[in-house]
Amino acid sequence: MSDFKEDKIKIVVLNSQCKLYNAGDQIIIDGPLIDSDKSSNVCVTALNAMYPFVFALRKKVAPEALGFDGEVTVQCPDYCAPVVFKLVPFTD
Repeated sequence: MSDFKEDKIKIVVLNSQCKLYNAGDQIIIDGPLIDSDKSSNVCVTALNAMYPFVFALRKKVAPEALGFDGEVTVQCPDYCAPVVFKLVPFTD
């Protein structure tokens, strides 16, 4: 068994034109699960768009290897009500 420990991911809303999110809202990903006690709303459209990056960051892939310059920011694909999220890996 490996000693590898995945990072948790904090998803922070940077700005929003969507009625479901406000700037500062957060979603916490712990392994493959959403920590519902510590998270705001979870929109499946937004989650689907960002999940490949969430998965890679959980596995400690560097943002630069994903094509980002340090900070990982993603946007919900709903162009009528865009939301920009920042993905931040962390450990307890």
